Amino acid sequence: MSDRYAQGMKTRRAVLGDAHVDRAEAAKTDFDDPFQTLITEGAWGNVWSSDAITHRERSMLTLALLAATGNFEEIPMHIRATARTGASKQDVIEAFQHVAIYAGVPRANHAIKLAKQTYAEMEETP
Repeated sequence: MSDRYAQGMKTRRAVLGDAHVDRAEAAKTDFDDPFQTLITEGAWGNVWSSDAITHRERSMLTLALLAATGNFEEIPMHIRATARTGASKQDVIEAFQHVAIYAGVPRANHAIKLAKQTYAEMEETP
């Protein structure tokens, strides 16, 4: 295991929570192990571990980019992560308003729908 991988796992757990990472690790197979290593080292060990911007800011950027590019399946996971990154509901709606203006209202609208559903689930099961 590389130092970058170890740092990535530490950051991934800090942002997504142990339960999420434990589920993902339990589901990992030989087939997707190279991909899991890539995202752990690259996304979590490099990008998310950088101290150039805060996890709150990175969370807002990530949500906006996911919405803008139509990668909606990742939005609930990153909404749940806001409980640990410090991005508030106001931060999230501001990010999605940017998406509406710069990437399109339909994408922002769908992202907001997913965020509302996820926040409701988070309030039901803390």
